[in-house]
Amino acid sequence: MEAGRLVLASIRTAPKARGLDTIYSCILTGNEKQKIADWLKGQERAPFFERDGKCVEKAQALILVGVKGEPVNLNCGGCGFETCDNFKKVEKKNGDYTGPNCIFKLIDLGIALGSAVKTAGLLNVDNRIFYTAGTAAKALGFLNEADVIMGVPLALAGKNPFFDR
Repeated sequence: MEAGRLVLASIRTAPKARGLDTIYSCILTGNEKQKIADWLKGQERAPFFERDGKCVEKAQALILVGVKGEPVNLNCGGCGFETCDNFKKVEKKNGDYTGPNCIFKLIDLGIALGSAVKTAGLLNVDNRIFYTAGTAAKALGFLNEADVIMGVPLALAGKNPFFDR
């Protein structure tokens, strides 16, 4: 848990575009982590969902990292809209994630994830970024504020359970 808290510190202090912080994170263990694993193992979308569910089960903790994809008012067009005002007028659609999302907010998420796995690696804690765990978290109502969520399982094991699966 101490390593998990240090990973959360890395997420919190990661740089954000224009200093606008819409990154959300938490640690799941026990029954909450098992809910994610069970949801993944019950999916028939693709075999890797079940595989990742088994990996989440082996982890001692699961870090969730999400972002609210609201625009940062730069009118850059990276989201596919000409202006941020046009972006704001579009009704959000739900799938694995809620979108559209500001490109800068997605970059913020990437930086936060990079900081998280860097810290876990420096602490010699096995980890990997799972799109699937974020999908499960979104479906189950974790980090409701976030439009896009990723999961980072953490494990202390003799062999990294997230590789050579």
